[in-house]
Amino acid sequence: MKARVHISLKPGVLDPQGKAIGNALAALGFGGIAEVRQGKVIEIELVDTDPVRIRQQTEAMCKQLLANPVTEDYAIEIIASG
Repeated sequence: MKARVHISLKPGVLDPQGKAIGNALAALGFGGIAEVRQGKVIEIELVDTDPVRIRQQTEAMCKQLLANPVTEDYAIEIIASG
């Protein structure tokens, strides 16, 4: 099974990369963009097949390494391997 972790900056945290992307889009002629927030996605292939254990393990990974709890939020998605 896979765990997909979506990590984004918390509201109110400055996002210089998002700002740069927004400026570049405007320079390319894309209008009507109020704000751009940049994030990341991490996919982890796990041997375990129990979704509850996978979620618990992925949650621990996020808290210990993958996300900074001070500045980032994360969401975990469990995906059956196909």
